[in-house]
Amino acid sequence: MTTDLNLPEFTLGRVFTDWGIDPVPFVLTIWIAGLYLVGVAVLRRRGDAWPLGRTPAFVVAGMGSFFFATASGIGRYDTTLISVHMVQHMILSMVVPLSLALGAPVTLALRTLPPAPRRWLLAVLHSRVAKVLSFPPLTLLVYVVSPWALYFSGWYAATLASPLVHELMHVHLVTVGALFFWPLMGIDPLPGRVGYPFRVLLTVLTLPFHAFLGVTIMGQTTIPGEEHYLELREGPMGSWLPPMLDDQHLAGGILWGSGDLIGLVFFVVLFVQWVRSSHREAAREDRRLDLMEARAAKVPRDR
Repeated sequence: MTTDLNLPEFTLGRVFTDWGIDPVPFVLTIWIAGLYLVGVAVLRRRGDAWPLGRTPAFVVAGMGSFFFATASGIGRYDTTLISVHMVQHMILSMVVPLSLALGAPVTLALRTLPPAPRRWLLAVLHSRVAKVLSFPPLTLLVYVVSPWALYFSGWYAATLASPLVHELMHVHLVTVGALFFWPLMGIDPLPGRVGYPFRVLLTVLTLPFHAFLGVTIMGQTTIPGEEHYLELREGPMGSWLPPMLDDQHLAGGILWGSGDLIGLVFFVVLFVQWVRSSHREAAREDRRLDLMEARAAKVPRDR
């Protein structure tokens, strides 16, 4: 997406009314959501059940959020206001990966793919590369370091200057978020899955990260992509664009507040999953002990 140098003043209403279709996110949305729906249809034709909530989680909350963040007014103004970009950043790096993980697409693929592609997918899941990419300490490090590298290097300025780099950044944010959150969600059979105590620990470790990064951005006097934003203020949009430091201060606050909020929601979801898993495990153990007692009580009568 190239920056429109004559956009009207940004308002909340324009988020929902000012749309622009970019080829890359549009094609990705259609293909990925379409393949998922085909998989669900294959299961239903076969008479197999698929949890009801997974389809809207993946298609609507996951790919729908991806398309909304890149094609709505957020996508239209993401190179005009860094505060709008930050909203997009949080959607792509947290909301989209978490929603896609709830949809369990790997499980769906394993249940619906023909034998040969299914063997290929299993080979990928069991490969050394997959184990390295899903190693929790590594994914935590990448997830934490990536935004610092984006905003405190020339990378962010490059995304403003090149439409290709800009689109690649969108894919990068989703990919890094997926590598971190997908194993923690623990629904799909990925090699990086760990026990619930470690999942909770990793989630807790991420909570201060967004606050620290947000506060750092709020306190900066240098502007990422400053040359680009100065050029915009010299054109027709200069009449309504806010001061760059004010916009950056708002962006840091958005990162801080939304990151903590989404992180806390995920922590609660993870904790509830842990409690339910413990209850299921306790119920299985009770049934096993009851079965052993029944067998033990039956032995004397048989004699």
